Amino acid sequence: MVLYTTPFPNSCLSALHCVSWALIFPCYWLVDRLAASFIPTTYEKRQRADDPCCLQLLCTALFTPIYLALLVASLPFAFLGFLFWSPLQSARRPYIYSRLEDKGLAGGAALLSEWKGTGPGKSFCFATANVCLLPDSLARVNNLFNTQARAKEIGQRIRNGAARPQIKIYIDSPTNTSISAASFSSLVSPQGGDGVARAVPGSIKRTASVEYKGDGGRHPGDEAANGPASGDPVDSSSPEDACIVRIGGEEGGRPPEADDPVPGGQARNGAGGGPRGQTPNHNQQDGDSGSLGSPSASRESLVKGRAGPDTSASGEPGANSKLLYKASVVKKAAARRRRHPDEAFDHEVSAFFPANLDFLCLQEVFDKRAATKLKEQLHGYFEYILYDVGVYGCQGCCSFKCLNSGLLFASRYPIMDVAYHCYPNKCNDDALASKGALFLKVQVGSTPQDQRIVGYIACTHLHAPQEDSAIRCGQLDLLQDWLADFRKSTSSSSAANPEELVAFDVVCGDFNFDNCSSDDKLEQQHSLFTHYRDPCRLGPGEEKPWAIGTLLDTNGLYDEDVCTPDNLQNKSSGQKGRKELLKGNGRRIDYMLHAEEGLYPDWKAEVEEFSFITQLSGLTDHLPVAMRLMVSSGEEEA
Repeated sequence: MVLYTTPFPNSCLSALHCVSWALIFPCYWLVDRLAASFIPTTYEKRQRADDPCCLQLLCTALFTPIYLALLVASLPFAFLGFLFWSPLQSARRPYIYSRLEDKGLAGGAALLSEWKGTGPGKSFCFATANVCLLPDSLARVNNLFNTQARAKEIGQRIRNGAARPQIKIYIDSPTNTSISAASFSSLVSPQGGDGVARAVPGSIKRTASVEYKGDGGRHPGDEAANGPASGDPVDSSSPEDACIVRIGGEEGGRPPEADDPVPGGQARNGAGGGPRGQTPNHNQQDGDSGSLGSPSASRESLVKGRAGPDTSASGEPGANSKLLYKASVVKKAAARRRRHPDEAFDHEVSAFFPANLDFLCLQEVFDKRAATKLKEQLHGYFEYILYDVGVYGCQGCCSFKCLNSGLLFASRYPIMDVAYHCYPNKCNDDALASKGALFLKVQVGSTPQDQRIVGYIACTHLHAPQEDSAIRCGQLDLLQDWLADFRKSTSSSSAANPEELVAFDVVCGDFNFDNCSSDDKLEQQHSLFTHYRDPCRLGPGEEKPWAIGTLLDTNGLYDEDVCTPDNLQNKSSGQKGRKELLKGNGRRIDYMLHAEEGLYPDWKAEVEEFSFITQLSGLTDHLPVAMRLMVSSGEEEA
């Protein structure tokens, strides 16, 4: 299948579209700014309360007449531009495909050679998030502002979290020899001289505390202060990037534990010391608490790195000497991933996106300029991106669309096929956006017999108003039909001659209903949940005890106890915090489902890890969720 790299089939239509949008944009921007000036967020209200001179109100009163005059002057040009723009949308393609060519050894083509479908199983990591990148005036309805800056910061945080090295901690114990659930650990690895995060080479000593040796002469605090370079992709895909740490057993087979941090303590990132309600999320740098380079380890961390100056035995700096770093195991039951006795996989509330993230599905990336900024940041880690997904104007039986679908997909693996469908059954405000479903087929490997190993991913955003259950159920029906049609139309295999082996089938996105509310009983009993498994769900109306809500209370986004990733993680990890998040707006409406049937018969896809992520705190009103699937054969398990 040919993937579309431009929104229009020829340069003439593209140029005409650019001209028409240039005529519309001044009017669009002025309307957005005028409306935004009269919809303050709680963060801005607190700032105004601390402003005795009322400077912000004076600025609003001064600039409002100017904006109105410019708006009136721009209306004729906008009307002219609209006359050209609207009919052009019938020729517009439903998405834009972007590929970063220069990825070196971390490229998708190199990843395909890592798994041949034989030997050890292969894990794939998925994440989904609603990032609320609406025009600024509309984002303020959800108590969010500065859409352009948020888009850049969101991209940086996702990239930095995913580019972390994957840490695996082994416990030497008479009673436990399995791998600890630390692959999502937020340990910051030492750097090389070029400033790029690297795997930790050298041997690991067996000791009561974790010790590892790193190369280079840089203090890990350099990474903590600055984070990875914004434009430099970090290669963490190779097996060498998985740092394996071994912990010696104590009496009773228990690892050494540090004292618990003081309960209720503020985030140790410098920003936590500010006044109540103040959040640095819109102006902080890469080294904030939500980025890879946090000055202090997240409470999600199992390991905390420390380093001293590079000195030799005589006390003089040694050019070729190795730094010896020590880290203590931190006991933090509220943040540590733990496995329930009856649970088949690990789960946690994490302050970071999972390391080695393979696929990312985002919703509500409506603003075009914000989508471009977000894409540029994500390309520091993901090679393949689909953005500006959806339709505009009048399309068939659908009403006029002012906004696209808001869907964005990013992948480290090559994309083979794409399909997009717009939901026709929408009403009210949702009818102005082309909400729908994006279907993708990706190649994740090849067998020694040159059979392609593929996976299917669907990303969707359902109807929002809580009272419209019938509309959402109709959309779920369409989603199931489209899923089957996409599998059928893109499959090039037959039972007798399988050219492709399906490794996984995942459906994710913002479903806008939860599994507990009595108002959502129709959706909870939908047949989609019989074909796809929800790792957080026991059954209709019944959640697993560790599951938490993903829709946050918008009025409290800038409160001190939730405005940083660490603080939100601490609040949501405890039982009290879980109950508070599940009240009111704290509903679990962001889903990650996977199929257990329809895969290659000899393979089995099982959830290995599931996490709720707080890294985007203060930047969106949703908690992202992530899932790691392990694809293995029945022979390996036997």
